[in-house]
Amino acid sequence: MTKPPLSYEEAASLDDRDSLSELRKKFEIPLDANGGEQAYFAGNSLGLLPKQTRISMRDALNKWGTQGVLGHFDGTEAWYRYDESVSNLQTEIVGCLPSETGVMGTLTSNLHVLMASFYQPKGKRKKILIEPHAFPSDRYAVTAQVLWNGGDPTEDIIVIESENPDEVTPADLERTLAQHGDLVCLAIIGGLNYYTGQFIDIPKFAALLQAHEITFGLDLAHAVGNVPLELHKWDIDFAAWCTYKYLNGGPGSISGYFVNQKYHANTDLIRLAGWWGNDPETRFDMHGQEHFVPRQSADGWKASNPSLFAMVPVKTSLEIFNEVGMNTLRDRSVRLTQYFEKGIEAINNVSSITPRDPQRRGCQISVRVPGDAAQLEHELIEKAVVPDARDPDVLRFAPTPLYTSFTDIARAVDELAGVVATYK
Repeated sequence: MTKPPLSYEEAASLDDRDSLSELRKKFEIPLDANGGEQAYFAGNSLGLLPKQTRISMRDALNKWGTQGVLGHFDGTEAWYRYDESVSNLQTEIVGCLPSETGVMGTLTSNLHVLMASFYQPKGKRKKILIEPHAFPSDRYAVTAQVLWNGGDPTEDIIVIESENPDEVTPADLERTLAQHGDLVCLAIIGGLNYYTGQFIDIPKFAALLQAHEITFGLDLAHAVGNVPLELHKWDIDFAAWCTYKYLNGGPGSISGYFVNQKYHANTDLIRLAGWWGNDPETRFDMHGQEHFVPRQSADGWKASNPSLFAMVPVKTSLEIFNEVGMNTLRDRSVRLTQYFEKGIEAINNVSSITPRDPQRRGCQISVRVPGDAAQLEHELIEKAVVPDARDPDVLRFAPTPLYTSFTDIARAVDELAGVVATYK
């Protein structure tokens, strides 16, 4: 019998000695056909269900059923200001002031809402800068914005030229800006790359873009709830993120966003206005409100009242994050990815495309495999190991610190070695 790449005994011992392993008990772990727990590594696609979410959703439904419209204003969980309580729970996770963040819509729609304000092409400054391996939806969004403003996407979208196809560095950005910097008015960049798992050096990127007077927006879909962030300190202009990945908000859950405090009182910015963006004290004054006066906070970009049932799961999960702390979770994330990397190094014919330096990656290891990644994904799922395939030959594994165990990693590496061995 072939020795597994990682010792199951060692993995079990690491779990026993890890005080944070108890966090797993707060989540519902999907089961395999035999009733055993899956080794789930797809939290970068969809996070798992916190057990408390079932209770919180039941309570919200009961309140709707028993109080109807009065639930908007009754009790400590009154729906009218519920979005504010969710927003406040995000501040520590993204590193911002309470006034700088909110919840609304979904990620790509929020990028559009924010670009309506922050993409203002003038004269020769009309280009948008994106990174290599940008998520397709980001590319679609910036293309649409260029077209909306009468531009040509083939001319007005610039991709950072990187020396390493699997990474983008401040040096890459600096070279690109030296050539195109005076033509760019906006940069939209993923804080943590969905494909490679690279955590970009956001403060250095921000400093370079600020030196060229380029507005900087971040897609933080894979960064929020994964790595510590300091959006206010880094002076980021705006950002948006989904909550169904590491924040465990459920499929298609509501999005979070950030707008730097320095823009809150700027009434010259174009906004896609709606009544939820104005003063809540006068929101229901239906007469004499012909002119939109935005709230002087990130909520000034909000158009409509957000769905309560989209917010409840997010709030429940954010409470877990705030209880544990991002720095604590980050420490465990590093230990998990280092252990996973150790196992990958013991498998022939596979290699990681994720940066080896733990500080330059999140809780994701992307593995280049022989053969068809989708087929290997299917074979692993049949063995109760759940990764996420990206064509043509990459499997993504996300050892998520809230619920992934060292034993999960030993299983995943063992099963991966087994299926890879069948490919010649």
